[in-house]
Amino acid sequence: MTRITYLFDPLCGWCYGASATIKALGAQPELTVELLPTGLFSNASAPLMNDDFAAYAWANDRRIAKLTGQPFSDTYRDKVLTDQATRFDSGPATLALTAVALTEPAQEIAALRAIQTARYVDGRDITDSSVLAQILADLPLAEAAERLAAADPELLTANRARISRAKALIGRLGVDGVPALVVNDGHGERLIRGAGIFANPNLAAKLAAAPAAV
Repeated sequence: MTRITYLFDPLCGWCYGASATIKALGAQPELTVELLPTGLFSNASAPLMNDDFAAYAWANDRRIAKLTGQPFSDTYRDKVLTDQATRFDSGPATLALTAVALTEPAQEIAALRAIQTARYVDGRDITDSSVLAQILADLPLAEAAERLAAADPELLTANRARISRAKALIGRLGVDGVPALVVNDGHGERLIRGAGIFANPNLAAKLAAAPAAV
């Protein structure tokens, strides 16, 4: 069985752009996919949104949309990118995904997609834990939603451990950005960087059929 580790951040627009590929990877019975959040934008002192960052983000988002076909709505632009009271902090969304990993790990890819869609299509604030808890409850992932709302010690410890594992993997393999995939087919680890993900529209099928050839 080939194991795929997906390195990502829930506030990374390029990771949202890769979401169709990640869904396809998860649907391949020959592959085991583990999500590993890197904490890239998870920071207690994360900056507030401002006009310059919003303009940069929207320009980047349009590039991602053109390359991948993933939608970035006007609602997202008007509600999320203009909200200068909100910090650019993926910590709450990362914690929400860890809650899913602890309770229903097979649903983590679906939860990530729901969280990304909530931001980039519906214009919801995924830096707000109450919003995230509602997204999880609607899936429905009630236990994960409850654990996120409680922020229990086991959840916090598991979240730190996942980020630490991701950072160790990044350091060991020289990962220079997300999204990235680490492929382990039993003969060692190989890194597929973001460019390799976007250049291979049938990447999931190729990895399932012949992982060593990709």
